Amino acid sequence: MPIRTRFTIWRPFATAATAALMAGLLSPATAQAAPSATAQAAPSATAPTADRTSRPVHSYENAVREAVWVDTGLDGDGDGRTDRVAVDIVRPREAARQGRKVPVIMDASPYYACCGRGNESQKKTYDAAGNVVQMPLFYDNYFVPRGYAVVGVDLAGTNRSDGCVDVGGRSDIQSAKAVVDWLNGRATAYTTRTGTTRAKATWTNGRTGMIGKSYDGTIANGVAATGVEGLETIVPIGAISSWYDYYFAKGAPLFDSGPDGLAYRVESPEARARCSAVQQRIVDGAPRTGDWTPLWTERDYVRHADRVEASVFVVHGMQDLNVRAKHFGQWWDALAKNGVDRKIWLSQVGHVDPFDFRRATWVETLHRWFDHELLGYDNGIDDEPMADIERAPDQWVTSSVWPPRGTGTATLRPAEGALDGVGTLGLRPGTGTETFTDHPEHDETDWASRIDQPTPDKAGFTTAPLTRDLRLSGSSRVTVTATPSTTSAQLSAVLVDIGPATIRDYAAAGEGITTLTDRTCWGASTSGDSACFQETAAKTAEVDYTIVSRGWADLGNHASAAGAPLTPGTPYTITLDLAATDHIVPAGHRLALIVAGTDKDLIEPPSTTPTLTLDLSRTSARVPFVGGATAFARATAGTATATPETAPLDGVREPRPAHPVP
Repeated sequence: MPIRTRFTIWRPFATAATAALMAGLLSPATAQAAPSATAQAAPSATAPTADRTSRPVHSYENAVREAVWVDTGLDGDGDGRTDRVAVDIVRPREAARQGRKVPVIMDASPYYACCGRGNESQKKTYDAAGNVVQMPLFYDNYFVPRGYAVVGVDLAGTNRSDGCVDVGGRSDIQSAKAVVDWLNGRATAYTTRTGTTRAKATWTNGRTGMIGKSYDGTIANGVAATGVEGLETIVPIGAISSWYDYYFAKGAPLFDSGPDGLAYRVESPEARARCSAVQQRIVDGAPRTGDWTPLWTERDYVRHADRVEASVFVVHGMQDLNVRAKHFGQWWDALAKNGVDRKIWLSQVGHVDPFDFRRATWVETLHRWFDHELLGYDNGIDDEPMADIERAPDQWVTSSVWPPRGTGTATLRPAEGALDGVGTLGLRPGTGTETFTDHPEHDETDWASRIDQPTPDKAGFTTAPLTRDLRLSGSSRVTVTATPSTTSAQLSAVLVDIGPATIRDYAAAGEGITTLTDRTCWGASTSGDSACFQETAAKTAEVDYTIVSRGWADLGNHASAAGAPLTPGTPYTITLDLAATDHIVPAGHRLALIVAGTDKDLIEPPSTTPTLTLDLSRTSARVPFVGGATAFARATAGTATATPETAPLDGVREPRPAHPVP
């Protein structure tokens, strides 16, 4: 349902609420101070037109802090009573006293006790009465003074909640959905974990926005895919859209462990003691073979994108090697197909929150987004460009829609060159074969750094230097026909921009950022919950090439979602799904396709060490270019052959071993 249609229905209420807000403004002597001058948090915080921007007129120090336990209706731990999840609430006291109901910003997370949230790994803290003192991140500090309630939900089996963690399954999603239902009067909550005194959400109008990075954002995706009424918007940051694609890529294992390890890590100690049966079901349902099972079907939110009624503001790092960029690409495409209102930010970082790579603009944009989606303010954000894209460190451009209009798929064909394993890439079908042997200790940086040199571990194909810029925008697919020498084989396909650039160093420890010692403040503080956070700066690298997109597959999954042993000497055809991206290959650079075996530390190696022979006539890459095949033809027309690079090219360091903790 279009944004304007949704708000046409209830804008009179928003107008009335604004009038009530203005009538209830605190006097200058008692009004809460605006964010500190060092923050520059949101210029709109002091805008004169309150009907366009919510203002910090409520006391954060005197906010209502309370906890309730919402009944999920499930008995995941099998103790004979339905599970209750802990819900910590911070909301403006003045609104409650004046009888004004407020919307809710919710972050449902498994990390509030075990691991912490944000760049500083903040955890919830509590007073003697069990009410939250520190709510992690800046959301409560910033938004509660502006007339929102902020709610932090402990997923089932974590922190102070009953039940068991099931890693994106029914229990996880119901943990948050039940809270949305309670906020809208459709579920039951209690004032204590085991008591019988009920708690009602009389202070809210039920309009809820979910936000969160990684696992938290994943829960937002999953709840939105239920179509629950009252969930108006979600802001998933670096979030999973299908849990199978977090652990596997067409049968190729991306990590050396499965969801059971993640469940064990985030569960509370008492949950571990009572949830062994759930843990075993996860182990049994997620075999390390990479076969698709009913467990993965339950955790595939993309298939239910047609149920999503909430608007969606996606944020993702195009170099995220934890929750890889395929997740946002397939989610975005499915939402677009179903007409969901969308906005997107794509950065050069890895698995990083926008608060830590574009802080001031992020806070202002998020503020305006929630004002529009939850308060109904006609602030024009729905008329602004759909996409913000980071072209170089801290250099952003916008796109009115994403992918841009005129984007079309070009089918690129690899062909033999003068040297073995060093071929060309163009629109004309190739002939012949190329052969390489899997080297489990090599990765995409080894392959790309020697793109012009024959090496036994990869087959590389490049265009000539481009005569004009060429923009990729969207998700690519590479179809490979390969004949293995053994009974098992993994495949990697990588698109590379060959040419000098300054990029964020996504392979460094901060994944593109450096944390500084200075702090800036984003909202109001109390003695137990500071609104001041360490600043960050871009961590950059000077490179000779940039990895643009990547994808992987187990060749044994060529025929179905269940793998099978290969017959040596038999050709197999399989399509690899590459991560979504938006990247400009500048004039003078070259675009390269690399096909190889194990991408060290990004996929696990096969049980054998195969040699693979590519049939170039049956191998191709379908790449989305702005301007389609015509743009590619123009960019590659009339160019001279590139001079091969004899010395290895410099890139970022090799990918770090990934740990399966989204």
